[in-house]
Amino acid sequence: TSKALFFNQLQILGSVKKVLLLSVIILTVLHLDAKTIFVKKNSNGDGYCWANATGLQKALQIAQPGDQIWVAKGEYFPTSGTDRTISFQIPSDIAIYGGFNGTESELTQRDWKANLTILSGEIGTASVDDNSYSVVYTKDVSASTIIDGFVITGGTANGISQKGDSKRCGGGWFNDGSEGESSPSINNCLFIHNRGRDGAGLYNYANNGICNPSINNCQFIANIADLDGGAINNNGNYGSCNPAIINCLFENNEAAYGAGMINQGDGGETKPFISNCVFTSNMSYIKGSGIYNNREAMGVCEPILSANRFADNKSSVGRDIS
Repeated sequence: TSKALFFNQLQILGSVKKVLLLSVIILTVLHLDAKTIFVKKNSNGDGYCWANATGLQKALQIAQPGDQIWVAKGEYFPTSGTDRTISFQIPSDIAIYGGFNGTESELTQRDWKANLTILSGEIGTASVDDNSYSVVYTKDVSASTIIDGFVITGGTANGISQKGDSKRCGGGWFNDGSEGESSPSINNCLFIHNRGRDGAGLYNYANNGICNPSINNCQFIANIADLDGGAINNNGNYGSCNPAIINCLFENNEAAYGAGMINQGDGGETKPFISNCVFTSNMSYIKGSGIYNNREAMGVCEPILSANRFADNKSSVGRDIS
């Protein structure tokens, strides 16, 4: 009986090793098969070189895990029509880079400061009231999902709905961890002139899941929320929302609570790590001109702050951090 059990264990171990080996082979093949997709404004090619570039929405549809998307300078809209619910939805495990002039052969050749690559929600009429609800949308994306070198502007999440609805939250970007995990890497991006009820620039929503994005070297400028979180709203909502926000600028954002940022547990936990950021000239109509930590809601709200600077922020009640 002991010998039979021993041999059964060996067979199980052998099967596990085969599965692991097969997984490694599959991942290796996927990596070897990874490609670069080239995007230019008003293009509709196959996307496999600059001369035959494609459109951004098409590139997002055909991209596979491990692929890179290189986007040339210009202004891109989620739709040519008037459907406000359409966003640039970023799939998991791809890297999408803006800031190219359309001739580069190496990623290091791009200049994202000189070659502005703009993702705009300015659809419909000239009024902001009929703009895209959310310009960018992510759900169920891993930390290997990279978005780097874009200007995100013109989102208007002005819908009359419940908290956590993308029609109301995340005018610039709605990052949705609902029932799963959404933790992209967001680098070198400018969030400017976005509006919303909550989280006008960026709304991180755990909602029974995990929402831990990495936000590095980004700027949040002149985003306006009617209620909570002019630039960023981190909402745990019965899950875990612990973003890392490093080397970012928050300037001229407005909200009732948390002009720069609001953190709220809402039955879950919100523990953002905020380091080496500058909060300046933000205005809260009530509290938290820099950061507002809503500890009155259920759950845990424990931000970790390191080496940040606050200057010239204004609120009706309280100080920069409330």
